[in-house]
Amino acid sequence: MEKIIVDGKRFVDEYGRHRIFNGTNFNEKCAERVSCLHDDDYTELTVKKFAESGWNLVRLGIPWAAIEPSPNEYNEEYIDKIITFLDFCEKYGIYVFIDMHQDLFGGAADERGGDGAPEWACLRGTKKPRKSKLVWATGYFWDKGVHNCFDNFWADAKVNGVGLQTYFINMWCHLAERVKDHPALFGFDLFNEPYPGSDGGKVFRKLILNLSKTVLTDKRCNKPWLIKQLLTGKAHRVLEPFEDPDLFRKVTKAGDELQRKFDEEVYSKFINRLSKAIRNVTDNGIIIVESCYYTNLGIPFCAPPVNYDGKKEKNLCYSPHGYDLTVDTPAYQYASNSRVWSIFEEKKRTQEKWDVPVVVGEWGALGIGGDWLKHLDFLLDKFDENQWSQTHYAFFYNFFLIENEIMNTLVRPAPQAVCGKIERYRHDRKNNEFTLEYTQEREYDVPTVIYVHKEFESIETDGEYKFIPLGKNGQGKIEIRTNPGSHKIRVKFK
Repeated sequence: MEKIIVDGKRFVDEYGRHRIFNGTNFNEKCAERVSCLHDDDYTELTVKKFAESGWNLVRLGIPWAAIEPSPNEYNEEYIDKIITFLDFCEKYGIYVFIDMHQDLFGGAADERGGDGAPEWACLRGTKKPRKSKLVWATGYFWDKGVHNCFDNFWADAKVNGVGLQTYFINMWCHLAERVKDHPALFGFDLFNEPYPGSDGGKVFRKLILNLSKTVLTDKRCNKPWLIKQLLTGKAHRVLEPFEDPDLFRKVTKAGDELQRKFDEEVYSKFINRLSKAIRNVTDNGIIIVESCYYTNLGIPFCAPPVNYDGKKEKNLCYSPHGYDLTVDTPAYQYASNSRVWSIFEEKKRTQEKWDVPVVVGEWGALGIGGDWLKHLDFLLDKFDENQWSQTHYAFFYNFFLIENEIMNTLVRPAPQAVCGKIERYRHDRKNNEFTLEYTQEREYDVPTVIYVHKEFESIETDGEYKFIPLGKNGQGKIEIRTNPGSHKIRVKFK
């Protein structure tokens, strides 16, 4: 497999081809109920299916608790399973970035649904875990124990005389040492959705107060109409005014200052320290940075690019997440395209400031079929328009069997390696075709590669091509060799 590096806002391989990645999350979640790495036959069949589906990138979510169940004691058998997964991915040509996943900081598989840090690292103080209500994420908003865990982590509180961040960084370095030379390694996703702790609770309260104020005072909120929706059992419709990005942003601005303080004074120092430590282990792999949980609402991310020893990290990627407000609730079937894209527009501003490529690490999530799938189509089209790579959240056991409608949306034609600069590409579902335009500045010893998701009837190209089948339903890769110049390729499907 080719080594992937960063060139401005692009991923490129060692041949200089522009690389685009599409894939999925494969998430272990909680240490006591890990499953996706522990059945080799199932795992290999799953990875093979990923390749047949055109997925060339996996975000492998693993919990700190599974790697370091006791202080300074690493679970080498578990790390061996991670490497076995990487081996399968190498066999089928899929790259992997390792996501140090957490939800509600940790506590393994307690009743909150939290995962991530081992119990010994969860310094809750006198607060016991509280069961989340309505959706799992409510623990972020009012669980003081969760806030204490994060506060102590960001303060680098000590366990047995050693700071929590030191344990975390040493754990990452140990893992990096084990995987650093693996051909399937794409990068290191440092920390899933960092949360500001007690200040995060303050942000939530500010948002609720500002929402109430906006509903009462802004003319765009028709109060009699809103009350009618509540009284007639159509509560999901009360969010419709906030499909206006300006009105939505008016509410979320309440969290800006606390978010800026966390990003600049706390989080930036942490990611710089952690990145430098990983780079002391290996130059391989891309450093992948996520922004805070509340940036999933479009609150600006204010940390500067990863920088240490006076230099910006050269192989750096931004990995934003974005969901509609209704995610994880029955109302998710009404997810708003305009509201979600306004969130990603803010992520795009971070990309411009950092001058790095993007892998959208989480988006979509599991909703329902029918019209909701158009929401996925919309987002995929926008990602393509911006030449963003992405990993959909998430893949679960037997996903291929029980989520066929979602799979039919996610499996689609896409460029994977392009000899030159991509100008644009598009999957036109209405006309059942895919187009790719690119400018090739020199001769290449390797082809441009396009994944196709089903049988095609024609290819328009000024180069020579061959088709490599992957599966039984017409899926495969088209390899095209072209000369320097401007090129437009059109694939028409049956």
